[in-house]
Parts: sequence; structure tokens; C-alpha cells
Amino acid sequence: MTSTPLRRETGAATRPVPRSTPRAATLADDAPAPRGGAARNPGRDFDASWIDDLRVNLSAAERRVASLPGRRSVKKDAQAGWLLKAVTCIDLTTLNGDDTAERVRRLCAKAVRPVRADLLEALGFGDRPLHTGAVCVYHRYVAAAVEALQGTGIPVAAVSTGFPAGLTPHELKLREIEASVRDGAREIDIVITREHALAGDWRALHDEMRDYRQACGDAHVKAILATGELKTMRNVAKASMVCMMAGADFIKTSTGKEGVNATPLVTLVMLRMIREYARRTGHHVGYKPAGGVSTAKGVLEYQVLMKEELGRDWLEPDLFRIGASSLLADIERQLEHHVTGRYSAFHRHPIA
Repeated sequence: MTSTPLRRETGAATRPVPRSTPRAATLADDAPAPRGGAARNPGRDFDASWIDDLRVNLSAAERRVASLPGRRSVKKDAQAGWLLKAVTCIDLTTLNGDDTAERVRRLCAKAVRPVRADLLEALGFGDRPLHTGAVCVYHRYVAAAVEALQGTGIPVAAVSTGFPAGLTPHELKLREIEASVRDGAREIDIVITREHALAGDWRALHDEMRDYRQACGDAHVKAILATGELKTMRNVAKASMVCMMAGADFIKTSTGKEGVNATPLVTLVMLRMIREYARRTGHHVGYKPAGGVSTAKGVLEYQVLMKEELGRDWLEPDLFRIGASSLLADIERQLEHHVTGRYSAFHRHPIA
């Protein structure tokens, strides 16, 4: 089967993947109902024909993302609404060598109340619950985060499999996943072995990812591709498809530790693969940019791209997450400016 999902020469928006409407005829006959009662992506056996002919029209993709700032401008109340939606999709993260249990508890408190009450009241959201999508920490702090978030409904995500390099022995990676799940993590962010992608050993990547999915059990798994280290957009496209084929619930750009992390260009490539996977199987996989998404203006571009490429449903936290920490502070600053007309100092919006 030949697939050229990025061979498009115009910047026009594409048709979103149907989800809350009847399924398109192109979806598999056994595709599940739309999410809300949809089955989790079960993955499938490795099939080289799904990736052998994948191509990326790089110049067309670059023109597409370059057109975003000029074609979409969200202002005033609409911008505030989009930014509040973005807050609900943040995986509020601390992954530093000097992390402590106390810092993690402060991060959890911010996740529960991410925006000041007076700003929410002024925006008409004073009586509505608002919290981040998850809190993301190293395994060492999973139990502390689970305890701090008890009763809030906010899941704890743990980075795993030898994060960030992913070069520890495979069996240790699986045990690390299992330990985080036992401690209460409901989401596991794994890192792939980049060598498999760089060497074109896609079956090895599929088998590795399948093992990770099985070790996670009921916990959802996000596959970190470390796109800045995969060298080509074609590798990014193939790695995205293989990880989804192996059962990933989300595909994620980066650890945040690479030299190049999330970008609109790599996002476009990955979103097109999500769309292609949905067309072939009927299963909907989420997307998570991480690293480099630090401003309110920047996150709006990602939201617009998500909506135009995949549809409105991919703006919800079950299919869209943003790995970030300082982003939340800038969103709160922008919301304060919207309410008061003044910008406050960045240090007035601590995260942890």
C-alpha cells in the first residue's frame, strides 16, 4: 500500500478525522465507535508495507507550517478561552536533577489550581473546575505525587525506560515501568531506542514498543520519539507509525533534553501519521509536544494545527497533552493581562 500523506502543495487546511460524526467509509470495517465509548488503540502485528512507502514532501510541509501565524489570529475573549483549554492539556512537569519530594508536592498543588481564583472569576470561570491534564515526574516521586493528588482526578505520569537516553537494558526498562505502575502512575512516558529508527530496524522498534505497552497494563503509554535525534522527517513519520502499530496511546516529540525538541514542522509530520493511522484502523491516538513549548503564543499555534489537521476532538486532554512547566506561568500572565490590561512579572507566577 502506498501512502503519501504529506504530498500536498498548498497551505489549505485538511479535512479533520471524523470522530463525533459517523465514521468515514475509508475506516476499517471493524473500527471502534468514536472515543467516549471507543476502545483503546490495541495495536497490530508488524506490517512493513505500512511504512515502506512513507514519504515526506518537506518543502510543502514547511510552507504549511509557515502559513500558520498569518492565517490564524486568536484575540481577546477567544484567546482567553483557547488558553484556558490549553491549561487542561498540560502535563505539568519537573524532570530536574535537583527535584525533591517537596518540589513535587508544590507542583501538584499548582496542577490542582493552575490559574489564580480572581482571574478565573473575572473570566467567568469561577464556578468551573480547572486543572492540568497530568503531573509528570521521575519514578522516584510517583508515590509522593499520587498522594498529593489523591481525590483530584489528576493522573500521575512517570517517565521511564531509562529516560532520557533510553540505553539501559531492556529488562530493566520493563521493570521500571512495572514499578511506576505499582506506585500508582496511570500514564507512562517511555523513550524509544533511537538506534532502531536510525538503522531502519522497524521490526525491532515495534517489538520493543509492544513490550512496553504490555508492561504498562491499564496505564496509558506515551511513546517519546526524540525527534531531534532521528535526523530526517521520514524517520519521524516511520517511527510514529510503528509506535502506533505497536499500541501506543500517544506519540510524543521529545524528552525535552535534546538539542531540538518540539517544532511545528515535526508536529505536522506526526499529526499526519495519526490521521493516516486513524484512516486505516479507526483508532485514535493522541499527540504530545514536549520541550520548547513555553509561551502562550506558541501553544496557540499548536492548538490551531491540531484542530485543522485532526479536528476539534484533538483539543481535549484525552488526545492532546503538552509537556511543559514554564508555559503555565506565561499563560497565567496572558490571562492577567486580558483581565487587567497590565503584564505582571514572570516571578509572580511560580510553578513549584
